[in-house]
Amino acid sequence: MTNKNNMICDMETGICGVAEEEDMEVIDFNQPKKSIELYYVTDPICSHCWAIEPVLLRFTEQYGQYFNFHTVMGGLLEKWGDGPVDPANGISGPADVAGHWREVGEHFRMPIDGSLMIDNPVQSSYPPSRVFKVIQKQHGDEAANDYLRRAREALFVFNRNIAKKPVMVDIVNGLGLDGETIVNKAEQPIGQQLLDEDFALARSLGVRGFPTIIMVNEENKGVKIVGGRPLEYYVDGLKRILDAEELEPTEQTSLSDLIEKEKLLFSKEIEVMYDVEKQDIKAFVEKELKPGSYQAKEFLGELYFTAE
Repeated sequence: MTNKNNMICDMETGICGVAEEEDMEVIDFNQPKKSIELYYVTDPICSHCWAIEPVLLRFTEQYGQYFNFHTVMGGLLEKWGDGPVDPANGISGPADVAGHWREVGEHFRMPIDGSLMIDNPVQSSYPPSRVFKVIQKQHGDEAANDYLRRAREALFVFNRNIAKKPVMVDIVNGLGLDGETIVNKAEQPIGQQLLDEDFALARSLGVRGFPTIIMVNEENKGVKIVGGRPLEYYVDGLKRILDAEELEPTEQTSLSDLIEKEKLLFSKEIEVMYDVEKQDIKAFVEKELKPGSYQAKEFLGELYFTAE
């Protein structure tokens, strides 16, 4: 999706019981074959994609055994033009984004500073998207998704321009990869070629806005969910596409393991993952994590926790 005029956002958006088993039977303990392809179409600078991180984290952690997860870059902003980019939200230039981002952050409690778009605006989401594609090609989906998360933290929380080369290099280096080499490759024609492949895939899936999640089964029938939705939407969509009345979520990973993996978690992410109320979050974290293993910080009135 190379149209630069598509920054559209919408806020509303032993046996106990009857023993009837045979004395001996053969049981298949193999995991079921993942028959669902899930496409998450997104963009590094999409504020609503940042907002659904808590729900998406729990959905992938507990139901990921049912699907193959693919992150697809959608191309939110090629460059700023002369006309309005998102008239519905009064956005005609980067300075207009700051207030909208702050509003999205407050509404969904995944806070966004946004002042960067006034002082040092991102001119295009394509450079970090190309870096994502090169990492994905060379190092796989997990590394690429780690990069995407770190880039969003850098942009929305730490006010860093993730389209600037030194920032992209620094983020990639932070993953233990060679930032200079990867970013340089992303700037070569192969970077845009890989990105264009994602744009073509997004178009073929009929995606027109972000975030969009599409789940496709073996019969090539799909469910499309557009915008940020509660966890139940995604679970229900998965049930429908699997033609299953119930799904078996995996047991939630411990907070200590989760924070070690994710490095930084906002209060909202922990609340959604473990069904904890906001006012109980400090007590929950203190109970689950060893003293000295984490730091608690605050950003725009929201607590977040980092692994030490």
